[in-house]
Amino acid sequence: MTNHNRRRFLQATSALATSISLANQTAHAKGDKKKIKIGQIGTNHAHARSVFRQLKQVQDDYEIVGVVENDPEKRKQLDGNFQDVPLITEEQLLNTQGLQAVVVETEVEQLLPTARRCAEAGMHIHLDKPAGENLQDFQELLNEVARRQQHLQMGYIYRYTPAFQFCYQAVKDGWFGDIFEVHATMSKKISTAKRTYLARFPGGSMFEIGCHVIDAMVRVLGKPQTTTAFSRQTHSDQDDLVDNQLAVFDYPNAVASIRSSLVEYAGQERRQFTVCGEFGTFDLRPLGNQNFRLALEHPQGEYKQGYQDVTLPNGPGIFVSAFRDMAAILRGEKENDYPLSHELAVHEAILRASSYSVDK
Repeated sequence: MTNHNRRRFLQATSALATSISLANQTAHAKGDKKKIKIGQIGTNHAHARSVFRQLKQVQDDYEIVGVVENDPEKRKQLDGNFQDVPLITEEQLLNTQGLQAVVVETEVEQLLPTARRCAEAGMHIHLDKPAGENLQDFQELLNEVARRQQHLQMGYIYRYTPAFQFCYQAVKDGWFGDIFEVHATMSKKISTAKRTYLARFPGGSMFEIGCHVIDAMVRVLGKPQTTTAFSRQTHSDQDDLVDNQLAVFDYPNAVASIRSSLVEYAGQERRQFTVCGEFGTFDLRPLGNQNFRLALEHPQGEYKQGYQDVTLPNGPGIFVSAFRDMAAILRGEKENDYPLSHELAVHEAILRASSYSVDK
C-alpha cells in the first residue's frame, strides 16, 4: 500500500477503528496489562468456529480459560479448533475465579437462556445473532445487563470492517448531507439440509442473515418509525422455509429497503449496502471486501468531487476487531459505540422485518 493510500485510509476510517487501533497499540506497549479472563459456551452456532479461531488471535488481551459444549453428542464431534483449550462444564466456567467475559455461541434457541445465565453470574457477554424470536425476552436480558452495568456485544459481522467503519464516519461527519435512502441485499443459496434446519424459524432469511445489514441500517438511520415486511416461499411444496423477503423501513425523512433470500445462486457476490444522501453516496458491493464506490458533491479531504473507486486495506478479522473493541471498553479506554438502546432497536427491527409479532 502506498503512503498516499495509507494517509487516505487513516483520515477516512471511522473513529471506532482509530480507537481500536490506539487501544491495540497501548496494549502491546504495556506488558503489565492484566489479561481478561474469557470462555466460550457453545460450538455449534454457524459462527462458533470462526469466532473462537479469531478469539485465539487476541490472547494478548484475553486469557481463554475453557470451552463449554453442553450437548454430549456435539462434544464428541469437536474438531481440532477447540482441542487446544480445556473442555469444561458451564458450571466450571462460570465459577472460574476472575472470569470476566463469556462468548455465547450455542444453537439459536439457547442463545438468550445461556446469555441470561452468564449475565446473572456477573459476566460481560459477546452474544451471537439472532437474539431470539421474542422481543420481551431480549429486553429482559438487556435490563439485567444494564442493572449490573455489564457490557453486551452482539455478533453482527459487518460492524468492524473498514468499509463499514468508513461509511459510519462519513455519515457522522456529514459528507453525504441528509440521508434519504439506504438499500441493502443479503442473500445466498443454501442446501436442502440447511433449508430443513432453517425452516423451523418462521423469520426465514431475514431472521437468519438479513439481520446483519439491519444492524448497519440502524447505525446509519436509527430506529425506524414503521416496518413493512413481505415474505415469500419459493418451494412451499418442499418445506416451510421463508426464503425470499423484502422489508421497507419508514423514517421521517428517509426510506430504507432490505432484501434477503436463501435461493440466489452466488448471492454472496451481489450482497450490497448503499447509503444515499443529498451530497453523496456510499456503495459497497459485495459486502465483506474493502472496495466501494464513493460519490461526493463536495470534495472531502483527499477525496475528490464525483464518483471514485476506493480500496481500503483489510482489517485483522471481523471478530478480532470485535474482541479488541470489547477489551478496550472493559478497560475503560473507549466508549461503547453500540449502547443497549441500539441493540434493542436492531432486534425489534429484525423481528418486524421477519414478520414476527412484536408485543411491547
